[in-house]
Amino acid sequence: MHSDVSIARFKQFPRLMWILLFGSFITRGSFYMVWPFLAVILYEKFALSATEVGLVLSSAAIISVFTSFIGSSLSDRIGRHKLMYFTGVLYIISFSLLAQVDSVKGYVVVMTLCSMATAIWRPLTSATIGDIIDDPKTRELAMQSLYFIVNVGCAVGPMLGIWLGLTGKQSSFYITAAAFAVLLGLLFWGFRHQARQTASLATEPAADGLIPVMGDATAAIKRKPAALSRQQIMSILWQDKLLQGLIFANILCMFIYAQMDSSLIQYLTRANAPNLLTLISAMIFTNALVIISTQFLLLRLMAGYSLIHRIQFGLMLLVFSQVWLAYNPIDFFWGWIGAVVIMSLAETILFPTMNVHIDRLAPKHLRGAYFGAASFYDLGFAFAPLGGGIILDHLGGYWLFIIGAALSLVVIYLYSMLDKLPRPDFAALK
Repeated sequence: MHSDVSIARFKQFPRLMWILLFGSFITRGSFYMVWPFLAVILYEKFALSATEVGLVLSSAAIISVFTSFIGSSLSDRIGRHKLMYFTGVLYIISFSLLAQVDSVKGYVVVMTLCSMATAIWRPLTSATIGDIIDDPKTRELAMQSLYFIVNVGCAVGPMLGIWLGLTGKQSSFYITAAAFAVLLGLLFWGFRHQARQTASLATEPAADGLIPVMGDATAAIKRKPAALSRQQIMSILWQDKLLQGLIFANILCMFIYAQMDSSLIQYLTRANAPNLLTLISAMIFTNALVIISTQFLLLRLMAGYSLIHRIQFGLMLLVFSQVWLAYNPIDFFWGWIGAVVIMSLAETILFPTMNVHIDRLAPKHLRGAYFGAASFYDLGFAFAPLGGGIILDHLGGYWLFIIGAALSLVVIYLYSMLDKLPRPDFAALK
C-alpha cells in the first residue's frame, strides 16, 4: 500500500518538478568534476597556506550568504522564475570565467560570483517546489527526490571526470556552464507549460484519490508583490526565535560538514596522502553512493520519528564519524572511506530533513523569506574553509576533527531546546 501511494505521488509531480530534477542532475554532475579540487588547484598553482586557501574559499562564500537571503526574499515579490533565469545566466558567465582565470584575485572574484549564484539557486528551487506542490506529503517526497538526484550527479560527476580525464582540470568548468545553458532552456519551456496547465489541473480531481498537488502554482511562482512590507517580514523573522535557534544550530552543523569539502582535502594534500586524486574522488563517490542507496530506506525506517529525533540521531552518527577521522592513519585508504560512509549516513538523515523542517515552519506567503533566512546555514559552509585552515595550520588534523565532534554535541543540545523557543502569532499577522 505504501509503495502504491509513493508511486502515485511520483506521478503527481508536475513537469516543472521533473525539469528541476533533471537540471539538478546535469549541473551537479559537471560541477563536481572539478569544484572539490579547487583547494588542490590553489595549493599547487600558488603554493598558498591552508589558512590562505581557506580565506579565498570563505570570502566568496560569506558574500554569497547575504546575497541568498536578499534574493530569496525578493522572489516572494517579483517571482521565482525571473530570479531563476537571472541566476542561471550568472552561473553560465561565472563558470566560463572560472575555466580561464589564472590569478589569486581572479579566483576570489569569479568564485564569489559562482557562490552567489549557488546560494540564490538552492533556496529558490526549494521555494518553487513548495509553490507547485500543495500536498505536504508529496512535497516532502519531492524535496527528498531533489536531494537524491543531486547526489546521483555528485556520484557520477567525479567518476565520469576520471574516465574522461577531466577530473581536477580547470577547463572542465566549461561543461558546467553548458549544462546550465541546457537547464535554462528547459526551465523556460517548463514555466510556460506550467502557466498553460495550472488552471485545468487545479480543478481536476485526482484519479487515485490523493490530494491534487497543483494549486494556483502560476500565481505562486509569478508572485505579485506581497502584502507585507520588507520591514514587516524582517520583524516576523526577528520574532521567530525558534527559526533563529534552528539557524544557529545548523550553521554549526554545516561548519562541521564543510570540512570534508575543504579542510579534509587540504589535510590529505599537505600530509602527502597516497593516491590523492583517486582518494578524493573515491570519497566524493562514496558520499553520494551511500546517500543514493540508503536515502529512501532511511526515510521509511524513520518515518515514525519526529523531525527533531531524526536530526538528533543523524548528529550522533556525525559525532562518530568525526572521531573516526581524527584517529585514522594518513595512509589507510579504506579508513577514510569508512569514516565517509558514517558521515554520509548522517548527511542522508540530516540534510533533506532540514529542508522539510523549514518548509513546515514557513507560512505559505513567506516561504521565500523563510528559505532565504535558512540560507544563513551557509555561514557554516562559508567560515569552514577559513576556520578549518586556521585549525590545520596551528593545531593539526587531529584537533580539526575532535573540535568537529564537540560541536556536533553542542548542536544536539540546541535541537533539544528548540521547541521551548517562542514564535510569532501568524494568524494575527494575516
